[in-house]
Amino acid sequence: MQSKISFKEWLAYISAVVAIAFSVLLILLPGTTPPSSVPDVVSPGQVSPGLPVRLKIPAINVDAAIEYVGVASDGSMDVPKGPDDVAWFRLGPRPGAEGSAVIAGHYGWKDNRPAAFDKISTLRKGDVLSVEDEKGTILTFVVRESRLYDPKADAKDVFGSSDGKAHLNLVTCEGVWDPVSKSYAKRLVVFTDREE
Repeated sequence: MQSKISFKEWLAYISAVVAIAFSVLLILLPGTTPPSSVPDVVSPGQVSPGLPVRLKIPAINVDAAIEYVGVASDGSMDVPKGPDDVAWFRLGPRPGAEGSAVIAGHYGWKDNRPAAFDKISTLRKGDVLSVEDEKGTILTFVVRESRLYDPKADAKDVFGSSDGKAHLNLVTCEGVWDPVSKSYAKRLVVFTDREE
């Protein structure tokens, strides 16, 4: 015996499916939101950070230009074009704004050419890094912890936070190179907190 679905239940179901599909499209379509229109949550009296232009990590001699990226064709965060630069995920908050900003960099570039995040695994709790924005403002962040992830693991905590504070999470590859998948076995994330 089949149960009948009322018109209201059917309409609610269709509305939910449409809302989910629309949300997924906004997240997965590259280029849907230009960097300057990404909203930042700013506390009263706080100035919204400018667009990030440079990342400096003195402990590992990083001084890199920041590119802006969205989502790659496979649904993952895109990466910088070359080994020397890093890439800010422009669909999330700007570094220094409330939430978790994310910057990716390469590790283990081909032909043994150095890459920006080759030594990121050596960062320790308390190490300091900074982001310069387009206005010339320097924002300072302090390393809280590092974690390894499987490439297919749920990494919501990398891209989101709900504590009302500003974070910057640095993402790179780690582990052994797999020639079949053309990728490294793990993802390393360094979590940092904005220094006030």
